[in-house]
Amino acid sequence: MTSSSAPVREAVILAGGQATRLRPYTDTRPKAMVEVADRPIIDYQLEWLAGHGVRHAVVSCGYKAEVLREHLAGRTEGPEVTVLVEDEPLGRGGALRYAASGLRDPGAPYFALNGDVLTWFPLDEFTAFHRAKGGLGTLALAQYRTSWGIVEVDDAGSIGGFTQSPLLPFWINAGVYLFEPELTALLPEKGDHESSTFPRLAEEGRLFGYRIDGFWRGVDTVKDVKEAGEQIPELLGRAG
Repeated sequence: MTSSSAPVREAVILAGGQATRLRPYTDTRPKAMVEVADRPIIDYQLEWLAGHGVRHAVVSCGYKAEVLREHLAGRTEGPEVTVLVEDEPLGRGGALRYAASGLRDPGAPYFALNGDVLTWFPLDEFTAFHRAKGGLGTLALAQYRTSWGIVEVDDAGSIGGFTQSPLLPFWINAGVYLFEPELTALLPEKGDHESSTFPRLAEEGRLFGYRIDGFWRGVDTVKDVKEAGEQIPELLGRAG
């Protein structure tokens, strides 16, 4: 495992799922091409990666791959993109391993992203945390926000108030990773890394979690598209 302080220059993005819960948006396009505030999710991701020094990204796709390939071929800014198409569904872990085969430098660490995540946090700090821990992999963690309203009630049953969709004291896998190259061979050829590779590495003390202090949103449902579309213009307006 390398202790290099060089910036991470490559990334893989998983963009192969059918995303049935996002229909009708995904009837004609893969999830990564769903538009949020008039831009495809993958455009936000590539722009974010490029802003932190990533020069090459491998996009692994399957469902409606031609839509994604055509869109990426027309890009003139951001990292260079290699598109790999899965011949059959490999599962998220298998897709990660397959995507890593397209990296230019197989001996260097790389970022990995789920194709349905919108987030902005400092990847340089993420990288520094990962290297300080010395593990094989680091997961970005987002604080869990419930979609339900919380009722404040005392032991006597008196209601004191209501809080809509609060953040709870729990952390979830945010779908953004930093992997050392040695981790790639530990990913399943088919199946889910979250039920195989990650538990094994956690048991061995070689997996760490970085708590995001910044915007994060998973886009899994039609409701997510609408709500993220309302949040992002305000967020980017503040950033500008």
